[in-house]
Amino acid sequence: ANLDAKAARCLAERLAHPVVEQVAVYRSDAPPADRWSRAFMPSAATNRTVETVLIVGLDDDALVALSRVRLLALPLEDLRAVQEHFAACGRDPTDVELETIAQTWSEHCAHRTFKATIRHREPGAEEVEIRGLLKTFIVAATETVDRPWVRSAFTDNAGIVAFDRRHDLSFKVETHNHPSAIEPFGGANTGVGGVVRDILGVSADPIANTDILCFGPPGPPPADLPPGALPPDRVRAGVVAGIADYGNKMGIPTVNGAVLFDPGYAANPLVFCGTVGLAPRDANPTLSQPGDLVVTAGGRVGRDGIHGATFSSEVIEAGTTAGLGSVVQIGDPIVEKRLADALPLVRDLGLYSAITDCGAGGLSSAVGEMASELGAEIELSTVPLKYAGLRPWEIWLSEAQERLVFAVPPAHWERFAAVMAAEGVEATAIGRFTGESRLVVRSAGQVVADLDCRFLHAGMPVRQLRSEWSGPPPETLAPPPPIETGADLTPWLERLLVNPNVASKESIVRRYDHEVQGRTVGKPFVGPLDLGPADAAVLRPVATSRRGVAVGCGINPRFGLIDPYAMAMLAVDEALRNVVAVGADPNRTAILDNFCWGDPTQPDRLGGLVRAARGCHDAAVGFRVPFVSGKDSLFNEYRDAAGVSRPIPGTLLISALGIVPDVCRAVSMELKAPGNLLYLVGETADDLGGSLFWHLQGRLGATAPVVRPRAGRALFNALHRTIRAGLVRACHDLSEGGLAVAAAEMAIASGFGVEIDRDLDRTRDRDESPQGFAGESSASAGKLPLSRAPGEGVGGEGSPTATTRPATALGPRRARTGGAAPSDEAWLFAESPTRFLIEVARDDAEAFERSLGRQPTIRIGRVTEEPRLRIHGDAGLVVNADVDDLRRIWREPLMGASA
Repeated sequence: ANLDAKAARCLAERLAHPVVEQVAVYRSDAPPADRWSRAFMPSAATNRTVETVLIVGLDDDALVALSRVRLLALPLEDLRAVQEHFAACGRDPTDVELETIAQTWSEHCAHRTFKATIRHREPGAEEVEIRGLLKTFIVAATETVDRPWVRSAFTDNAGIVAFDRRHDLSFKVETHNHPSAIEPFGGANTGVGGVVRDILGVSADPIANTDILCFGPPGPPPADLPPGALPPDRVRAGVVAGIADYGNKMGIPTVNGAVLFDPGYAANPLVFCGTVGLAPRDANPTLSQPGDLVVTAGGRVGRDGIHGATFSSEVIEAGTTAGLGSVVQIGDPIVEKRLADALPLVRDLGLYSAITDCGAGGLSSAVGEMASELGAEIELSTVPLKYAGLRPWEIWLSEAQERLVFAVPPAHWERFAAVMAAEGVEATAIGRFTGESRLVVRSAGQVVADLDCRFLHAGMPVRQLRSEWSGPPPETLAPPPPIETGADLTPWLERLLVNPNVASKESIVRRYDHEVQGRTVGKPFVGPLDLGPADAAVLRPVATSRRGVAVGCGINPRFGLIDPYAMAMLAVDEALRNVVAVGADPNRTAILDNFCWGDPTQPDRLGGLVRAARGCHDAAVGFRVPFVSGKDSLFNEYRDAAGVSRPIPGTLLISALGIVPDVCRAVSMELKAPGNLLYLVGETADDLGGSLFWHLQGRLGATAPVVRPRAGRALFNALHRTIRAGLVRACHDLSEGGLAVAAAEMAIASGFGVEIDRDLDRTRDRDESPQGFAGESSASAGKLPLSRAPGEGVGGEGSPTATTRPATALGPRRARTGGAAPSDEAWLFAESPTRFLIEVARDDAEAFERSLGRQPTIRIGRVTEEPRLRIHGDAGLVVNADVDDLRRIWREPLMGASA
């Protein structure tokens, strides 16, 4: 009542989002008629207008202008190809045809960069030509590894692997970055709905969700936040609410994920959404037949989600987001829940011959892909609408959610429709597959599109791109003098624990239901206090079997600032060690890739992407794990009003899905009992480059930690064998913050204390009481290599053959080697890969060491009754902290962060 007009407008800007909400500002004493006159009340009527778009005869400038005005996101060479095609046809395209081509050829749908021919250069190396990143590196790795249990890779909506003799598992991870940047709740909400739909699109039942989120730092908006970009805290609150809303309402547990913070994500958040599915073996038919009906089932079509595919194929520009509300879909999880309940019924009755989801590009994409060889005829007037007023191209392109498209034999149509109706799902036959290789679309009988399927799916030009990687940033080659940390490293451990990338994410994660469906064995939080951050989730998909599956991930963009190749190797290593840590079999583990990058037309951005793709190949081949699915999200940049682009840090997410032979032998990370022994398994080197410890000091480093896949594979196999033998009480992988943070997290999760000593001689001299270090086995002495083998670089044994020559143009950048033992700082805080901190019962110590054989293993400490973390280094007692205090400071930073 006491606000003036300026204050009222300021309040409105804080409360309302102009993309999806309207605000009316008026005086409190204004008459009702005046109040309503300030609000826009929409009305609609049937609109079957079809426009002929003049393109034949336009010059290049006019073609580019046309693409921009219509949000086609097509480069000039594509526009010329379209122009030439229709010139040969002797006519201009309709708006339906042009929009269909733009969607089909978009970066988002066609992955043009990953199929492009790239000329790549690196310092001191011969230029190399890469004919498709996807084929050369990702698919090639899967073909080389050649695992017989891979049922489908890179051909369906999701990757499919065998679970047991009667069931298959499917897994897909999608991104919804651009929509989440402009409307966080709706973007994340429909991101979850979209990836669930991918699993439905391979005829599977969704049994678990994952989410990995990247935001700008928490707190007040950064001073350099571009105008028009939403504050990071507001983005985070909306994204978390959107994820919780969809997954919880659908009754799908959200079981695994991560939350990262970096200034590079302030204007461009990343939202990765994943879903795991379960289906009977070979239950996904994929061959539609001429004469089959084209059937859409699920939600109705509205104006939401139009141009979502093409919008996601360009950088976000300041000042443009307010008018892009229609690109963000509007989710309805209850509708998709009904669809998910109905799908197994029509699947098990064999009532359809093919299925796909209706995602980016709507019917244009779904029907276009299913009819890519057969062709189809569609009648748009039969498509169920949310409201009148949509033009034909909008009905065809709308990405309105919760829809699947089926190929249904006419003989099965009545029963199919009846089963769907019984579950409250609307199913409509909108056309048929013809076998004539033409896509013909009508509206009330009028032909609005008539496209040659060969041109639509094979007529797009192969993009010719140039990339260059210049090595680590010059400023990292001469790092600043090291900061004097002092003998007491406790304050540094505390600084790591309060960093938002390490601090507890429970205020976010507890918004999600982890246990619905009753399949979750290993949850996001473990231990008697339900606080410990689990390395991976463990599910029991089939209630009558003890066979399980572990779901984990690996992501750390800081390493990519040094070398994207190393980042990729390290991400694969992290994803694998997370699932191995809970009991997954490394020989029955599949992985997925999700690349999020900036503008690939910029050679420096593309150069990093090339190195990351090569790193994925070498890691997958070296570890002998296949990629079964993936997704790229490019153009993650924000261009401000001055024309300055701000790309995100190149980010790679690796997700892992591993079979757990017996969920009763699954392992969690919390400490189990005082007196148990602690082992460090894996090699520790002086690996502070890219570490969070150095980041807190304002340093990056010139070299990233080295991954040795062949040695890592042997270690993973040995550890898995040891876990199956029941010799491991607790296991935690070492990642951000290194050994010190891992030890602190294990103590925080259990309430017990930890005492660690790196000096084995001093350890053996301790009191040999039950609380001491009695019985130190000589078998463990000297098993911790402190340097890398000379000449062994990142992924050397997994490099492609000479067919992708020259190897030196894309090969590893070798990190320093040497025999010097790491300092206390490096021993505690280095992020060397392939390492675990393991708790072993005292009576099992000898068997544990014997089971690991020649793997780098050393006994470093014990679990104590007193809740205190003590770590002895070369400088004496370097960490001495109360576990309750550590728990408090670890939990506080993000409390209320999702509100």
